[in-house]
Amino acid sequence: MLKLILAGLVATGLTTTALAGGSHGSHAIHQDGAIVSPENKEIDRNYDILAAHVHRKGRVVTFHMTLQGTAGGSVPRPEGTLAGAPVHSYVWPTSLKPEAVGFEGGEGILALAATSHPDFDDTPLFDEDGDGDVTNDGAKWHSHWVVLTPNESCGDGALSVQDIPEGASPKMPATWPGLPIYIDSPGFSPVLDDREIVINVAFSDPSVVEGLSYDGVTSALRVNQSVHAPLLCVVDVFDVASGDLSLPGKLD
Repeated sequence: MLKLILAGLVATGLTTTALAGGSHGSHAIHQDGAIVSPENKEIDRNYDILAAHVHRKGRVVTFHMTLQGTAGGSVPRPEGTLAGAPVHSYVWPTSLKPEAVGFEGGEGILALAATSHPDFDDTPLFDEDGDGDVTNDGAKWHSHWVVLTPNESCGDGALSVQDIPEGASPKMPATWPGLPIYIDSPGFSPVLDDREIVINVAFSDPSVVEGLSYDGVTSALRVNQSVHAPLLCVVDVFDVASGDLSLPGKLD
């Protein structure tokens, strides 16, 4: 279960190394230093990670994964309501502090995610399907920064996207969608190309990513049935690229 694996990540911490330069091909599985994961015939091939990799060129950091099946080829079935709505995701947990992308400082796990959730739209600044309506395209794959923290209300040893307590006003990124959780909708468009999913992220200060470590995860989350804190729980894992999250990949 992802909730148990990432709980271990909170306990052990991510190791870090200095950056290195270099040229890179287009698929994570072909990169030196990529995290690899064996084929798992028990899960949906579209969430079966073969490799995850992160590299930097100047101030742009590229996060990518190679899947056994088709990246983005499966999406969750809609529930028809926000309560209990499922979320599927490709996730890169990182060693970056939340403040690196504009959140209030804290000790949670800052993760980049590509998500699909047909029951709601949490990118109010963007029109992913190009139909002129910014409120109807949650099922389209889109990017988020999220802060994950332990939350026993989601289950024993579980994680959730960190809630914002009622009445609190922590610092949020400029593209925060207004939900009462630590989530950002930065508008970095996931590129889905057969077996590969890629997100290019620009940092105004590239020094913040020096020493970055990462893992690769495919997972499921779910909106609380009460639509109340905890609002968004991690409920399952499909696959993890890293057999031991105390030995993650290093940015190169």
